[in-house]
Amino acid sequence: MTAALTVAGSVLGLVRDQTVAHLFGAGAESDAFLVAWTVPEIAATVLIEDAMALLMVPAFSAVLARGTGPRPLVRGTLPRLLALLGVLTAGLAAAAPVLVRVLAPGLADPGTAVACTRLTALTVFTFGLAGYVSAALRAQRRFVPPAAIYVAYNAGIVGTLLALHGRYGVRAAAAGVAVGGVLMVLIQLPAFVWGMGRTHREPGAAARPEEEAGGGRDAGAPPPRRTDTLALALVVPVVVFTVGRQAQVLLERFFAAPLPAGAISHLNYAQKIAQLPMVMSLMICTVTFPAVSRALALGDRERARKRVERDLTLAAVVVLLGAAYVVGCAPAIVHVLFQRGEFGPADTTATASVMRVYALGLLGQTMVGALVRPYFSAARPTWYPAVAMGAGLLVTAAGDAATVGPWGAYGIAAGNAAGITVTAVLLLRGIGVHSVAVRARSLAPGLVRIALAATAAAGAGWALTAAVPVALAAAALGALAVPAVFAAVALALSAPELPSLLASVTRKAHP
Repeated sequence: MTAALTVAGSVLGLVRDQTVAHLFGAGAESDAFLVAWTVPEIAATVLIEDAMALLMVPAFSAVLARGTGPRPLVRGTLPRLLALLGVLTAGLAAAAPVLVRVLAPGLADPGTAVACTRLTALTVFTFGLAGYVSAALRAQRRFVPPAAIYVAYNAGIVGTLLALHGRYGVRAAAAGVAVGGVLMVLIQLPAFVWGMGRTHREPGAAARPEEEAGGGRDAGAPPPRRTDTLALALVVPVVVFTVGRQAQVLLERFFAAPLPAGAISHLNYAQKIAQLPMVMSLMICTVTFPAVSRALALGDRERARKRVERDLTLAAVVVLLGAAYVVGCAPAIVHVLFQRGEFGPADTTATASVMRVYALGLLGQTMVGALVRPYFSAARPTWYPAVAMGAGLLVTAAGDAATVGPWGAYGIAAGNAAGITVTAVLLLRGIGVHSVAVRARSLAPGLVRIALAATAAAGAGWALTAAVPVALAAAALGALAVPAVFAAVALALSAPELPSLLASVTRKAHP
């Protein structure tokens, strides 16, 4: 169900982007909306996907592992969170003109960007509440309502846009973002209210003698009731890491704003398509994250290590297979998805070229998303992920500044890929010291074999796309040929990961 709803949300996200492209093309008006879109992009990362989940899933998992219900934790944290979100939302709406000038100096239509930003600022409140509820439900192993939030969100945007674009233009898309945020909360609220009355205990947790004697979950773990100082020490590194990760988008928009109109739009559409494989791969880690948190809460580090290593391998297979298809069939994919209305052949060519460059960083994006979860699962403050993200951000900024002149949008995409890859390498090297003792050296050969298979598959897809003139046929044939070549090369290279994963899937499908 999580996979089905994730796919449905991604498909509706494509419909949303297709609708914007069809109605407004890739020009000044769409660029203005995409600058305002920076607010929900950052809010989704901080308040739903990363910071809120990394903080609250372990917190809810810990109280559930001890056998207490979630109500005391909710009473102690939710009112403060709502007050903070309200202040941030009001401040962001008031500061919209300044924000637009900082994010996109030289933008062709700043007035429209300011109006759209004031509407999208409402997502700070709604996304924060939606992310909190999602974390509570995931910790209780209830994944369906959280997986449905992007279905509701994108449906709200598309519906509002179609109903109001004739009167309000691209501002209707920003209003749809606000409506979608409200729907995110409403679709989860019944399950959240029902779950507040439940009490859980992890099997075997009641017999732990150190708990009965007043000890922690494992040696050196903080007591169940943390002080405000410790809570702040846990929050700040997570928030800094998350903001640093999303700052890549801010750098992208900053460097692209002075380029010819449409550059921001080409980058955005390329990124949205290219990141679909990453979304599917990280779905695995989203579902298993509460299991890792509970294993650490119960002191079972060996189980946590095995789960993280398996997640990294499976996520790499999914994202590299998807990246091979994106790189090989990029022009056909963009043509099928977007080339209609105001989005013409030149926009297709530019977007497909940028998308191929973006795809070079997909493995890094996935590794960062998968690795950071165990770093923050152990309920101990650590600044290492934020430092690693800062190093990657410096690489991104330097790369963008050096290449945007000669290469334009392609240089920006290359800087993004290089920066996130550096962060992934640093996180993989440091995880054994700072978190779960993942055996990075033993994982590396398998990742290399999978990457070689993906390279061969991408080459096959590229040749096929060049040989088949009809875009729809090329995209369809590529969807068959790329996985076939990927599997054949992976097996020829004796990659043990692929057959073992296929056998695991078969066993689960036919127990």
